[in-house]
This record gives sequence, C-alpha cells and structure tokens, in this order.
Amino acid sequence: MCGIVGVISTRDVTPILLEGLKRLEYRGYDSAGIARFNPGAEIERIRRVGKVKELETAVLESQGGGSIGIAHTRWATHGVPSEGNAHPHMSSDSIAVVHNGIIENHEELRKSLTESGYTFTWKPTPRWLLIWCIVICSSRKACWKP
Repeated sequence: MCGIVGVISTRDVTPILLEGLKRLEYRGYDSAGIARFNPGAEIERIRRVGKVKELETAVLESQGGGSIGIAHTRWATHGVPSEGNAHPHMSSDSIAVVHNGIIENHEELRKSLTESGYTFTWKPTPRWLLIWCIVICSSRKACWKP
C-alpha cells in the first residue's frame, strides 16, 4: 500500500520526510522516493527500489536538503517495481508529483493530451499526470511559484 509524506518548513525537511516514510513501512511497499528543494533552486529527487533504509542511505550521501519536500512509498499496481517507476515523478525539473491509487479516467485524460499534440513514450500513469499539471499551469496566467 502506498503512502505520502509532504512537508513545508523553515528548516531542512529531509529528516521529517524520512521519519514519515519509516512510519509508513508497516503498510508494505516495493520502492520509495523523495523530492526536496529550496525556493529558487532545482528540485533534487532520489528514488530506490527496496526498503526505506536504502533510500535513506542514498539521501544522506547526497548531502542535499530543502525546506519543501514530498516523499512516497509505492506498492506497484501498474508497472514493475523499478527505480524508474518509483515516485516522485518529475517534469521539466520544475514539478514533482506523487499519487496513490489508480486514476480511473486516465485513458480520457491521456487521449485529451494526445489530441493536444503531446507524445507519450511511457506507460505508467504518473508521468502523463505531470504533463496534465503543466498544461493546466501553462493555461493560466500565473501558477504558484515558491
């Protein structure tokens, strides 16, 4: 079963995100990931197949940090357990997204994006969800920017 942890703080959110994922371990999962950033900087994303401990090791080795972050544990319902299918997914290095469950109307949304000229080279749901977010954001005059 998947789990999501999100934090906005005035201090580094890394320890809070990792602790949150550890508290979700009892639910079962096959991969885990984290995305974090400071306003004005690029998003740093790290994902691993396996236990949160493996992700924690990679995160601590990166020596990065951030005041905003999101983390996810994934149980594969679509696609195989792999680092590429682990969340968070990113687009344009400016949006990171995670989600739980199955998006029931994904075929209609994907069709709409295809008709708008987007080309898909992947199958798992979250990646095209990123494009949907970008389409919505770019159709508005202003999107939230930290």
